[in-house]
Amino acid sequence: MQIKIKKLSPKAGLPEYAHGPAEDAGLDVRSIEGAVLIPNVPLAVSTGLAFEIPPGYEVQLRPRSGLALKYAITLANSPATIDPGYRGELKVILLNLGKLPYEIHEGDRIAQMIVSRYEAVTWDEGDLGNSNRGAGGLGSSGR
Repeated sequence: MQIKIKKLSPKAGLPEYAHGPAEDAGLDVRSIEGAVLIPNVPLAVSTGLAFEIPPGYEVQLRPRSGLALKYAITLANSPATIDPGYRGELKVILLNLGKLPYEIHEGDRIAQMIVSRYEAVTWDEGDLGNSNRGAGGLGSSGR
C-alpha cells in the first residue's frame, strides 16, 4: 500500500523498516530535534513529517522496545492513533519513566509506526445476548 507523506523539514527522514517488511511490522520514526526528557514530564518531539492516510486506515505509534528496556522511555499515549483526516505534523509524545534525564538527539529513532485498517461502526442499541462470561470482569476466570 502507498501512503502520501510530506517532509515538513529537510531534517526529516521517511519512516523505515529496520529489517524490511517481511520481518518487521513497525517502521522506525526519527526525531528531527534534540530534546531532554525529564523524568515523568511528557514531551512532544517533532518528526518533521505529515501524512495523508486513506480512509479506513490509521497510523499507530508505539514505543521502541530498546528504549523502554534500557532507559524506561515510552509513549505517554501508547498506542497513539493518527486519524486519516489529520494533516498536521506527526509529533511523538515521549515519557521518561526513569530516574535520570534522557537526551534525544536529532535523527534518533524514537517510536515505531504501524499502519492499521479499521472498520467504521454504527451502534445497534438494545438488549444484549447471553454469554458464558456474562458481566464477569477482571479476575472472572479465577486465575
